[in-house]
Amino acid sequence: MLVAPPPWTLTGNGVILIAHFPEAFVRSQGFLAPYQHRGYRGWIGTVMLVDYQTSPVGPYQELLFIPGLFQLGKRTSFSISKIYVSSQESIWNGRRNWGIPKEQATFSFSLNPDGSQTIRVDNQGETIIQLRAKPWGIRFPITTKLVPGFRIVQKQLITDESSPRSVGQLLLTRPSARGSARLAFLSDMHVKTSLFPDLNRIRPLVTLVVENFQMTFPPPETL
Repeated sequence: MLVAPPPWTLTGNGVILIAHFPEAFVRSQGFLAPYQHRGYRGWIGTVMLVDYQTSPVGPYQELLFIPGLFQLGKRTSFSISKIYVSSQESIWNGRRNWGIPKEQATFSFSLNPDGSQTIRVDNQGETIIQLRAKPWGIRFPITTKLVPGFRIVQKQLITDESSPRSVGQLLLTRPSARGSARLAFLSDMHVKTSLFPDLNRIRPLVTLVVENFQMTFPPPETL
């Protein structure tokens, strides 16, 4: 296993869905760990489908769900409750470095003749999610500086088990990213609700196709 301690610098492209997820939806379908159930506060969250072209563990793909804000320790922060990636190196290092509960999946990003892309994520023969995203409009710069104080808190995980299990202290990470984006339409969405939140029940506030971004994940702070 390739050991890759932080900081990480990653580049790639992706689709970002930003939405208000109702509390009842998050608590019943958000895959919250016990510490996240206790700390959940709401506001807005995100779903990200990312094709990382470079990283310290090589190229890989990612699907993640952030339900909203949480009161964890004495900080109000975002927290990831469900995440799939395409490589074991990303799983092991993500759990070890930042307490991110990554699981294994396979990904397909396909460009269609109309300029849209079809994205499919599978787990052991079952489709977790499939959708089509079609960008429109002009490109504009995007950065995490638009969300002042952006940070993610996760609980430390045991890394030598097939399923992530929270242990120990909270880890606070302040990722930063920049790139360019276009607005996008979503269509043809299918979700396996036993494996990921049912996004068909959610109306996004905005959907973005993000291109040529660079992201940095620094070492975490302990709370």
